[in-house]
Amino acid sequence: MAYLFVLAGLALLIFGGEGLVRGSVSVARKLNISELVIGLTLVGCGTSMPELVTSLKAIDAGAVGISIGNVMGSNVANILLVLGTAALIRPILTNPRALWRDALMLVLATAALCALIWFDAFTRLTGFLLLAVLILYIALSLLADQNADTPAAEMHVEEGGMVPSEFGIGVGLIIAIVGMVAIIFGANLLVQGAVTIARTFGISEAVIGMSIVAIGTSLPELATSVVASTRGKADVALGNVIGSNIFNILGILGVTALVHPFSVIENQAGNLSGEAMQTGTATSIISTGDIGALVLSLFFLLLFGITGRKIARWEGALLLAGYALYMGLLFNLVPVPAILPHG
Repeated sequence: MAYLFVLAGLALLIFGGEGLVRGSVSVARKLNISELVIGLTLVGCGTSMPELVTSLKAIDAGAVGISIGNVMGSNVANILLVLGTAALIRPILTNPRALWRDALMLVLATAALCALIWFDAFTRLTGFLLLAVLILYIALSLLADQNADTPAAEMHVEEGGMVPSEFGIGVGLIIAIVGMVAIIFGANLLVQGAVTIARTFGISEAVIGMSIVAIGTSLPELATSVVASTRGKADVALGNVIGSNIFNILGILGVTALVHPFSVIENQAGNLSGEAMQTGTATSIISTGDIGALVLSLFFLLLFGITGRKIARWEGALLLAGYALYMGLLFNLVPVPAILPHG
């Protein structure tokens, strides 16, 4: 039954995410909202909505590992699995000038996430600050691109143009609402099934979050990137992944911490501060290996997509091989020595 819950949840998340994005974009276009705004906000936020609702449901169910594992695993999957698949289908030509600003923001957001995990600082204040940074970043990006013919502006306009809008305002609203409802129900089923599987087989909830849940919630980005790549809009595919990863960290963890502050420290003697993790008196549900996978995937993204002019097929194959290795490490199929104690 747990497997059926997971499969049904994933199906509803995919269906709901697609409906939410198409419906909301249709309404936005009927209201004459610019493609730049649509690309920067609706598309990036819409494709990350399954991750957001799933993380909130997991926190509400007390499954912290699934919540934060979903965010970290989705970011790794977006780079290694999504971009790797898209590049393997067709080499991805990139425009570094169009991506440098978003890439810099992703580096800063990833560094902030690593620090928050290390110091176990997922408080309401942290959530508020993460959301404030996200809103400020979007606002400044819109201001910078609104009246300028920049490569970044063109990329986000093309990103919005990738979404079809065949509905009127009324139908678009209905489809968006139905999509949101499907996401909520899908997230609930996915979390229930994932928690049951984790507890039945003795697998940590963080591992389930970084694997099954993360792959499922990353499927909208996979579909978008594959379509963009086949249409010769590879920079849009890469931009969509970078934007989604930024939203995952600042938006999803921001909302989650604001609604329900949580701790990544495992302990049986009460709440311990982040300092305890450094002194060896507590264990984090997020290992140094998990953080290493996140950082390394970002490194390869910068190396292949930003510093170069394309992601070749062999580089896509390397990214996919890296994801296979990551899954092997998650499920202890590949032995690796601990770098830091209690990590």
